[in-house]
Amino acid sequence: MTHSIFSNSSLPALRSAILLVVILLFSAIGSKLMAQADTPDPTRFEQEIDAFASWDAKNSSPDNALLFVGSSSIRFWDTAEAFQGYPVINRGFGGSHITDVLYYFDRVISRFDPSLIIFYCGENDIASGLDPDDVFDDYTELLARVGQAFPDADFLYVSIKPSNSRTEYSDAFDSFNRRVESYNETKHRLHYIDLASPLTMSDGQPDDSLFVDDRLHLNEEGYRQWNEKMWEFLSQNF
Repeated sequence: MTHSIFSNSSLPALRSAILLVVILLFSAIGSKLMAQADTPDPTRFEQEIDAFASWDAKNSSPDNALLFVGSSSIRFWDTAEAFQGYPVINRGFGGSHITDVLYYFDRVISRFDPSLIIFYCGENDIASGLDPDDVFDDYTELLARVGQAFPDADFLYVSIKPSNSRTEYSDAFDSFNRRVESYNETKHRLHYIDLASPLTMSDGQPDDSLFVDDRLHLNEEGYRQWNEKMWEFLSQNF
């Protein structure tokens, strides 16, 4: 008589163990797919990037420029007006993630000759639900590409700003800012500037008087606060 190595009493436990393994496996696969789905399609910015290309084809770009790159906080910043006396290029495109900047790296960064890259990005990434660890990995990948393309250029990370439209992400923003600041302090030619603090009140909460009605983007006074701090940095370092 042939005997099974499994007794009848052990079969339910075996089935439960197999079911648990299957559930865990599909859970892991599902989590990975969800993480991948959270990364937006960079081609949604093709029209904006093409508009940059059209401008660049008709206009010369200054050498040793301050190259402002990033999301809408860069896009809406009137950098040419604010930093007269410096050669300025603005390549902000609203809603962008760091992965978008990586995708268009050759078209918004490496085609220029910057002395300083001023970068604001990461806020949309975290607010969209991406893991801050993954966002930081994207950041260091960008730095590696910048270092390879421009070994003599400096790089300034602008802290993620607080806003009352995204208060649920405040802790994640603060943590990411501290992580970038600590990282940049250890590297040559990397800098960090705190432009979050000037936008808060004495209790540490975002000051709505410095934002437009959406309580997300800065108004003229909000950018004036940024301009003052940026001028201090530039006068001390450049």
